[in-house]
This record gives sequence, structure tokens and C-alpha cells, in this order.
Amino acid sequence: MRARQLGITLGLGTPGELNAITDVPGVRVGHSTLKEQIDGKQVRTGVTLIQPRAGAARLQPCFAGYHVLNGNGDATGLEWISEAGLLTTPLAITNTHSMGIVRDTLIALERDSLADPAVYWCMPVVMETYDGLLNDIWGQHIGPEHVLQAMANAESGPVQEGAVGGGTGMICHEFKGGIGSASRKLPAEQGGWTVGVLVQANHGKRQELRVDGYPVGRHLMEIASPFAERGTPGMGSIVVIIATDAPLLPHQCQRLAQRASIGIARTGGGTEDSSGDLFLAFATGNHDLPPADYGRKDLPLSTALSMVNNDHISPLFSAAAEAVEEAIINAILAGEDMTTADGVLVPGLDGQTLLEAMRQTGWR
Repeated sequence: MRARQLGITLGLGTPGELNAITDVPGVRVGHSTLKEQIDGKQVRTGVTLIQPRAGAARLQPCFAGYHVLNGNGDATGLEWISEAGLLTTPLAITNTHSMGIVRDTLIALERDSLADPAVYWCMPVVMETYDGLLNDIWGQHIGPEHVLQAMANAESGPVQEGAVGGGTGMICHEFKGGIGSASRKLPAEQGGWTVGVLVQANHGKRQELRVDGYPVGRHLMEIASPFAERGTPGMGSIVVIIATDAPLLPHQCQRLAQRASIGIARTGGGTEDSSGDLFLAFATGNHDLPPADYGRKDLPLSTALSMVNNDHISPLFSAAAEAVEEAIINAILAGEDMTTADGVLVPGLDGQTLLEAMRQTGWR
């Protein structure tokens, strides 16, 4: 179930055909999901992988930028994006304690794909959120095979949401959370570009949950919280990936990434010290950027680029904020009941329960 299937329309913009990050041409998403018992431990985790272009990211870099709303989280590969403004690898999202193996596996895959003697060092972007209530996170059960599976599963169609991939063991606003996606398509007079979003939502307090501006969380407090005996409501993090086919330069990508904060705030998040809120935006509108090979001698001295004029960039900001807002709600609605290893219920939020709470706030 997704927000629009319930008649909930968030914002004023128009979604793309799939209402997902894969509405941006060339973007592909793949998941690898672990839901099993290993050595007597409950494992509920996985890997979500995003390919930014139809071809290899190293050979077709795109401009990128990132923003940190609250830094109680981690990511690899961001310093080079900050310095050079280039995304040259796939993006991966997993749990906090599996970042290293995911990063190392992506490096090994790059090494194995090199058919020429490129002078190249690979610094993949891997991001995380904490799934330790539902998953044996200390067991570090993610292996290279799960990264390979997510890579093999990457496709451009509808995006699986909820308890899949890196979102398998995540909790959002004290309900089952995980992966969510949404998009906005600008009208032709505003450029006709698409903004797509994918979130791994693992953040927020229930009493602060808002949907379309309505404080529904206050009317859902009778549902037991998974944090009643362990942990703290609001602990966790959210990762946001924003993609667009608009021709943005790196500093404009950073500005676009900042707008994820607005979407999170609209749903009642973004105020917890214990939350790692990290956002990355990439733009595929400029083509034929030099490939990641620092030994080439045949590159031209300059490359022609295009950019969205700042006078026309505001619709992209609005689209990003709306898509993030909707992606978070989609992530929650896709969640289903899951129990911790010691039997504590992490409830899913079904559509009818949400609608009833919205009606109690005055929504029609």
C-alpha cells in the first residue's frame, strides 16, 4: 500500500510514471534481503544498491553533492564528492556494522571489471542506518554474495519498498519502516525534468508523525511502541538519495540534497541527537564527463557543461522536498508487523488505521 492508493496526495507536484527514483532515466535499484535464523540469531537486514546511470558509473560519472542534517551516522566516499563533485561508483545502503564489507566488495567488483590498465582508485559511497533491535547487527551477517545479489537485481522498474534490502530491519516513527521511494515530474515550462527519491527510513518519534501536515501520530499512541523496554523513541537514522536528470553542477546538487531536510521535517522528523540524517543528490543531466581514470593523457583541457540557472532551480527544490515527504510515508505504509528476537512487536501501520487517525485530525 502506498500513500496515493489511500487517496493521500502530498504536495502539489505530479509524480512520475512509477512514482519512484527509477523514473529518472538510467537509474536502477536492486535489493538483497536476509530474513533467516543464523546460529540461533535473528537476522533481518540486507543491502540496497543504486546504479546512477545505465552504464558503469566509473565510465559515466555524474555530478553529486551531499548534506548532513545530523551527523550521528556514517558514510564512505563523501570526501571525494565534496572535493571533486563527482559520483563514480554505485551507491549502497546497509546496516551500520556492514558498511565495510559492502565497500570492500564494491571495490573488488570494480577491480574485476577493469578491462584496461586504468590508473584508478575506487572510493564507493556506502551509507547506513541502525537495525540492531530487529537484527543481530553484531553478527555482521552481510557478505560479498549479498552485494553481488543486490547488483544483479538492480533494475529500472518499480522499486520494492518496506522491509527489503537495507531497510529490512528498520523502524520509522515507532512503526516498521525501511525503503520508500517517490518522484516528481516538472512541467515542460519548468524544464520537464524528473526528481526521484529513495529513503531508508529508520528515524522519528510516533507522537510527532505528520502526514500531509496532519498530526496523525498523536492519534496512534495507543499502539504499543517497540521501544517500551529497550532503546529510545526516535533513535536511528534516515538516509536519503535524490536523483535528477536536470543538468546540475556539484554545488547545485548539494543545494538539492539540503531540501531533504524539508521533507523529513514535514513528516515530523529531523530533531533527534541520536539520528544520523545524511542526504546525497546526483544529477545525470550532463553527459560525457571524463571517466575516472587518472592516468589518461588524451583528455581535452576542458569539457562543455550545462546548468540550470538559479532563477529556475526552485521547482527542483520543491520537487525534492515533496518526494522525500512521500517516500517516507510510503516506507511506513509498506511495513508489516515484525518481532524482535525477544518477542517485542514492531507494528506495521496499515492504511485503514492511518486513514482513521487522519480523519480524527480533521482530514477529509
